[in-house]
Amino acid sequence: MERKAIYPGSFDPITNGHIDIIQRGKKIFDSIIVGVLDNPKKSPFFSTEERVELIRQVFANDRAVEVTSFSGLLVDFAHQNKVKIVIRGLRAISDFEYEFQMALMNRKLAGDIEILFMMPSLKYSFLSSNLVREAFQLGGCIKGLVPPLVEEALKNKLSNSKRKRR
Repeated sequence: MERKAIYPGSFDPITNGHIDIIQRGKKIFDSIIVGVLDNPKKSPFFSTEERVELIRQVFANDRAVEVTSFSGLLVDFAHQNKVKIVIRGLRAISDFEYEFQMALMNRKLAGDIEILFMMPSLKYSFLSSNLVREAFQLGGCIKGLVPPLVEEALKNKLSNSKRKRR
């Protein structure tokens, strides 16, 4: 039986910290489904389709990584994909409190789904999509924080939005 896990998130954009968790998760699981959350309550920098496509490009040569979007409850998404393990990344104590509450709620909703918390590698322990976007939009260097194709996509998105405002 194949050991499969889901790694859910907004990935707006995917960072090298996310990629680190996925690569290390593949040492434990045969395959990982990256579930890109389509949350209509948020206004992301990249559309859901753009985020899915960027992640697919990052893992284009990796058959152990499947990328798809989902909306609604994570436990429903896990059941639809016949997956019993969800990977969540923890960077700091502030992440733990939120993730602990979510894990308990998910256990209440679906006791058959287990949550596996993974710490990022030390060099990515501070990294978040929000920080990357903010630093980028303010002209900061994000080299080494995201894959080059994501950095290029950020540049294109920002230049297109500036053109539209003119």
